[in-house]
Amino acid sequence: MMMKSILSYFYKAGLLLGLLLPLGQIKAETVTDLAGRQVKLPAKVGRIVLGEGRLLYTLALLEGKQPLKRIAGWQGDLKLLDGQTYRQYQKQFPEIERIPLIGKADEESVSAEKVLAVRPDLAIFTLAGHGPDVDSKVLHDLEKAGVPVVFVDFRVSPLTHTVPSMRLLGKVLQREQEAERFISFYQQEMDKVRQALTKLPGNQRPAVLVDLRGGSMPQMMSPGKGSLGEMVAFAGGRNLAADWVPGAMGEVSVEKVLAARPPFYLLTGANAPDAASGLKMGAEIDARLARDSLLQTARRGQLGQLPAIRQGQVLGAWHHFYNTPLHVVLVQAMARWMHPDLMQQVNPQQTWLRLHQQFLAVAPSGTYWVSGH
Repeated sequence: MMMKSILSYFYKAGLLLGLLLPLGQIKAETVTDLAGRQVKLPAKVGRIVLGEGRLLYTLALLEGKQPLKRIAGWQGDLKLLDGQTYRQYQKQFPEIERIPLIGKADEESVSAEKVLAVRPDLAIFTLAGHGPDVDSKVLHDLEKAGVPVVFVDFRVSPLTHTVPSMRLLGKVLQREQEAERFISFYQQEMDKVRQALTKLPGNQRPAVLVDLRGGSMPQMMSPGKGSLGEMVAFAGGRNLAADWVPGAMGEVSVEKVLAARPPFYLLTGANAPDAASGLKMGAEIDARLARDSLLQTARRGQLGQLPAIRQGQVLGAWHHFYNTPLHVVLVQAMARWMHPDLMQQVNPQQTWLRLHQQFLAVAPSGTYWVSGH
């Protein structure tokens, strides 16, 4: 009953707006989103709903000094899964606490009623992740209520979809100049790695085991042909699980990994300083704590037998790189880790600092990658 009432309100409001506004003020621009959907944009986007709270990593690259100003509602995954980043923004933008939640950290917790209650002009969802997808009833109900929804992707096919996703966000948020400025930065930094690797023979790309949030889950998870696996390949490696995992990520057996003996081991994590296990990484984490937790986690159980771990060919990285265009820094860090002689001109630390100076409202802090050497 309540849903029908809310939908009816939005439908009538849309009709009334059409009657009151002169035709010249009604914008009818249409865009194609990353799901291939045609979406008609509103004339002005003042209130945004984020299908995942961690879209803030990307939105902040375009919104300048006021990254939260237009967020009318979001899911709670940022606070639940990356509390350090949440607190980093909270210190500078205490109003973050007043942003209404439309769900927790899973799709099932999101409803159209919660989204419509915050009166959004636009909703931004992701192709895959913790929020509503293209088959979601929430999407159907929002479309019926006249709320435009656009899909972006930084997670499934990050190397293919990052540039068009940023360009789409620039269009729908009326931040086209900011989007093109970031795209230029991103492409220049990715090209540094690409060009350096032209000197690398194809048979000298080392195998890399990617252990996603290792030590935080009972099983070992690794990317397949998408996600971080794409980034490993771009950085000059071979993702060990590319032929084992059919989708973007899945479970792999420790026994299979031990038999393959990969020479490089990448562990991701995002745990807080007081976490009992797993890699501690991100805001609030200093380099010593990050490295200690990296070595402790990498050596757990049978994994300690791997030559990569015994020889220190271990890299720890902030897990959420997999879900944001900030992954350009991880790509550079991995390329230097695997091919230090070829990557003399690639400096991920400088790239990280320049990203903050040129695009973000918060200052760089914490540790986002660390070597096990």
